[in-house]
Amino acid sequence: MKMSLSVLFVTLFVMAFAATVPAQKKLKIYISADMEGVAGVVSPEQLGPSGFEYARFREFMTGEVLAAVNAAFEAGATEVLVSDSHGNGQNLLIDKFPENVRIVRSWPRPLMMMEGIDETFDAAIFIGYHSSTTNPDGVRAHTMSSARLADIRLNGRSMPEAGINAAIAGHFGVPVIMISGDDAIVKEARHLIGPIEGAVVKWAISFHSAKTLTPQAAQKLIAEKVKAAIGRLSEFKPFHLKTPVTLEVTFKNYRPSQILAFLPIVDRIDAHSIRFVGKDMIEVSKFLEFMLSYEAGLTP
Repeated sequence: MKMSLSVLFVTLFVMAFAATVPAQKKLKIYISADMEGVAGVVSPEQLGPSGFEYARFREFMTGEVLAAVNAAFEAGATEVLVSDSHGNGQNLLIDKFPENVRIVRSWPRPLMMMEGIDETFDAAIFIGYHSSTTNPDGVRAHTMSSARLADIRLNGRSMPEAGINAAIAGHFGVPVIMISGDDAIVKEARHLIGPIEGAVVKWAISFHSAKTLTPQAAQKLIAEKVKAAIGRLSEFKPFHLKTPVTLEVTFKNYRPSQILAFLPIVDRIDAHSIRFVGKDMIEVSKFLEFMLSYEAGLTP
């Protein structure tokens, strides 16, 4: 069947117009979410299923992550991946999120709190983070395990979780652009990573005490800082570590270091510490996940 001249004209016009309109540039944002740095969190009562306030604070954590997600989309993001990275990895109320968001849940994961990140992402954002175990300040300050670890060092430098995760992002050429949490982690992260945007949602008084914003005020601040960070995206650089990467871990007890040193890839450097050298941050991440997750009685 022949096309009429009018239909042909309209078709050619639409095709010509479409060719002049640039396609929307993809902007992929990765969000890693912890819970100790959420507004109002000060003790185990908010941090796990056995705590009397946990159910309510799951909502507050979800609210802060949603504030970051929605702000990212408003600032031009076309894709967002969220990593639920606290405790059992099953804290976020996933039914509250937009349909176009993907969420990583539970453990173990080769890239730990950064599972799912790759070189296609344009930026990473950390929500609800806390300071390191070597930091004398900060609410619930620890690095990966408050019960078991006294220090984690990469290439000789003590690291908070934000530093370890920024180095994993940096392996893929992805910069960290924003962090939320208490005043201690925002200061620590900026000193380590650079002048990223920081949303201080509470001010540490002690390990289990803080002056805090309300959830609503914290969510508003997080949204503002996410938009500000994406607005200056070109200013940020990935956090790269020189390879091979030397990992040193100090345990609070001596037995883990003794047992791990039975492995030929591990050196015991003192009674409480071990050293592992990985070719890159991917190998280091996998070793850390194995070290913290493996149990001989694992089933199935």
